[in-house]
Amino acid sequence: MTDSNSPEQVHPEDQAEQQAAGAEAQTDLQAQLDEALAQIAELKDQVLRAHAEAENVRRRSQEDVAKARKFGIESFAESLVPVRDSLEAALALENQTAEALREGVDVTLKQLSAAFDRHQLKQIAPAPGERFDPNLHQAISSVPSEQPANTVANTLQVGYLISERVLRPALVMVSAGQS
Repeated sequence: MTDSNSPEQVHPEDQAEQQAAGAEAQTDLQAQLDEALAQIAELKDQVLRAHAEAENVRRRSQEDVAKARKFGIESFAESLVPVRDSLEAALALENQTAEALREGVDVTLKQLSAAFDRHQLKQIAPAPGERFDPNLHQAISSVPSEQPANTVANTLQVGYLISERVLRPALVMVSAGQS
């Protein structure tokens, strides 16, 4: 009979099994820890690489924007150089007739218009009676006119659009209607 108050006796075989199971569990835990640490190291490396790549993309984007600002006007400037050459050639000629001078200015204007067209620079030149558009026109004054109210009575200065964006609005006088 065993006494309920007496300590349980542990057999040496049981003790060896417990130690073996404990060693096996410790080996499994160590393997899991090593695997988790390796995964953490790999993820840290991926984060560092992703951060470096994002920084490189940001830096390249800034460089591209700086180059675009610096050289974006280059193509337009190349289109204007022949216009300047034509104007200088016209001024260099002495004893020109008014007709020859006018013909030269007309050719130069065509060169300038071609440069504007090539770079999507369009005139805003509202005709009398055209509806006033505050997005495209700047009203200088309102005048009594035979044109209907809130329409263009007179264009004082043409405006310009560049790629559908207003570069300069047309300066207009707006009709107040008949007085």
